[in-house]
Amino acid sequence: MATRVSGIRLARRLDEVGFSDIVQIRNKVMELRAAGHKVHPMHGGEPYFETPDAIKYAAIKALAENQTHYAPSSGILPLRKALAEKLAAKNRIDATPDEVLVTVGGSQGLYAAFQSVLDPGDDALVFSPYWTPIGDLVTGTQARPLLVPTITARRNGLRMTLEHFSTPKTRAIYYNTPQNPGGVVFTRADAEEVAAFAIERDLIVIADEAYEDLVYDGEHVSIASLPGMAERTIACFTFSKTYAMTGWRAGYAVAREPFMTALRKIVLYSTNGVATPVQYAMLQGLATPEREIAARREEYRRRRDLLVAGLNEVGLECEPPAGAFYAFPNAERIHRKSRAAAQILLEKAHIATIPGVVFGAQGEGHLRFGYAIPIEEIEDCVEALRGFFS
Repeated sequence: MATRVSGIRLARRLDEVGFSDIVQIRNKVMELRAAGHKVHPMHGGEPYFETPDAIKYAAIKALAENQTHYAPSSGILPLRKALAEKLAAKNRIDATPDEVLVTVGGSQGLYAAFQSVLDPGDDALVFSPYWTPIGDLVTGTQARPLLVPTITARRNGLRMTLEHFSTPKTRAIYYNTPQNPGGVVFTRADAEEVAAFAIERDLIVIADEAYEDLVYDGEHVSIASLPGMAERTIACFTFSKTYAMTGWRAGYAVAREPFMTALRKIVLYSTNGVATPVQYAMLQGLATPEREIAARREEYRRRRDLLVAGLNEVGLECEPPAGAFYAFPNAERIHRKSRAAAQILLEKAHIATIPGVVFGAQGEGHLRFGYAIPIEEIEDCVEALRGFFS
């Protein structure tokens, strides 16, 4: 047993920062598998396909050509130029290469964004349910996340709902579309309401666009593309979902001054940039034809429709998610508390899911099922659900 040295303590800003429940669930899954049980892996959040060969070969080529030295901490210029071109063509965001920053995954971009704009005592509006790390990213700045129920906002109007939850200390809005865990896709009209509120209150928007290429119904609208928003938005992107590059830790952020200088400082003094060969792989990823991205999106749609039909068949009410690759059904038929429901389903049916409550209080009563897995595994899960409820 370790001996605690008197007087030694951690920085107080970490007191309210925890570890993800998702990690604990992964550990339980590994325990069950080690004991010889088959587990239906609906808890994950990784693409069903491997990183495309062309991207892998680009990294190998970079290594062979000795592209292994320090790169500019903001990213190599050819990559930042290509990202600026992508942002203009696909997201309608006008940015120069100097307004683009290469980051260690989308997570570092979000971390840097919150660190750059929030002071102790500030408030940040967060649409909820929300991706679990966001609450801790806000709390880690000693600011306070104010949870805005997404369902309420879309029913009553986003602007009116934001006004209701806002405080005089509100400084930023976390804006995620498509959303994890619910698969909600904010419409252009939704984005315009949020933009009008941000401009009226002089707020900063931190946009999380990780699932930009996974929209099945409607369109993806980058809020920074709206009039008056580029100068008050930090938009964060990742290569993880579109290109199956989760382990590569490849992402980027786009912002104008004064935000870009702050973001660069965070990256410089944390990682000093992204691994050089990874950046050449990212450059190759951007050359992926849109038809390939569209074809994978249709594969996700097939998986979505299969899972959602199975969930509704057994009485776990679920609307088809408009984006991302998660279903978020009501699980109160199993147990009204989502942690208990997830535990019951894991122990009795060996189906691994994520309790909705870990995504905020507004997720209680739901479970997150990830469908970025082979079709056969979804079919097995649906069959296990039938057996569980029979």
